[in-house]
Amino acid sequence: MGKDYSFTVKEEDSARRLDLYLRHLLPELSRTYLKELIEEGLVLVDGKPTKGAHRVRPGETITIHVPERPEPIAIPQPIGVDILYEDDHIVVVNKPRGLTVHPGAGRTCGTLVNALLYRTELSKEGGTLRPGIVHRLDKDTSGVMVVAKTDRAYRRLADAFKAHRPLKIYHAIVWGILKEEEGTIDRPLGRDIRDRKKISPRTTKARRATTHFRVIRRLGWFTLVELRPVTGRTHQIRVHMKLAGHPIVGDPLYGKRTPPASLPEKVKETLSSVGGQLLHARTLGIPHPQDGRYMEFCAEYPEEMNGFIEVLEEYGEDNTRRGRKPLKGR
Repeated sequence: MGKDYSFTVKEEDSARRLDLYLRHLLPELSRTYLKELIEEGLVLVDGKPTKGAHRVRPGETITIHVPERPEPIAIPQPIGVDILYEDDHIVVVNKPRGLTVHPGAGRTCGTLVNALLYRTELSKEGGTLRPGIVHRLDKDTSGVMVVAKTDRAYRRLADAFKAHRPLKIYHAIVWGILKEEEGTIDRPLGRDIRDRKKISPRTTKARRATTHFRVIRRLGWFTLVELRPVTGRTHQIRVHMKLAGHPIVGDPLYGKRTPPASLPEKVKETLSSVGGQLLHARTLGIPHPQDGRYMEFCAEYPEEMNGFIEVLEEYGEDNTRRGRKPLKGR
């Protein structure tokens, strides 16, 4: 059974993306769910299946069949989460490394969204699995995130992130010693043509990607670096640092390295116990969605990152001249 809908595109809707056009007409269905219906061939344009990116034209007939099946919903779960700030419009958290932001394929629980739904209401925008989520951090990246509690807050924050207005500052420990004190990495990125799990410049659909960096501290065989992404491409910081010859320590996809023989045993032991990438979203500055006032939030380093820095500090600043050449991948 299910429901069937039919729409004729009007002049004022010309050139809108099909998925956005349907999202406007059927607000009760999330964009994610509509995307699934389009991919399953349940949305037809003049009787033919098409893609969500199709630009509708006046006079086209759009038909959609919505099967009688429930859309998956994120459920509240009593999961501890570090709240940095909260009001009636937003909630700002310090996401721990290892926590996925929202449910998705193969995962229905144990995420940040499940944790937040247990303590508060979130915006319905973003869909039933991603309510209130206007930006994301990788599962293994820790640090500051803002989540919208109202639909108005969601829309205003989404517009701000799309326009690259928020201030985003990351800190990371990378392999080797950066020669420059600061600089910019400007390398277009896209899905790798050979390995679809990776992002790289070797792609058929490259998109502009820019990251500014600044050395915070050189730590013998490693560098603590500040990173400011101008754009927000998937894995952007991780890939840019790999391309610069200084991958992020603990990055399982882009940062695997054989420790140099010069590393002291204690550093090697600590390095071997690192359970993931040492990349931390340190600072987030946003225009508040209610009144536009600038607000800035900062999250302390996770214990594992602090611990690694402390071990490196034991060997003194005289080690900062070691390993000035970027390490070669193996």
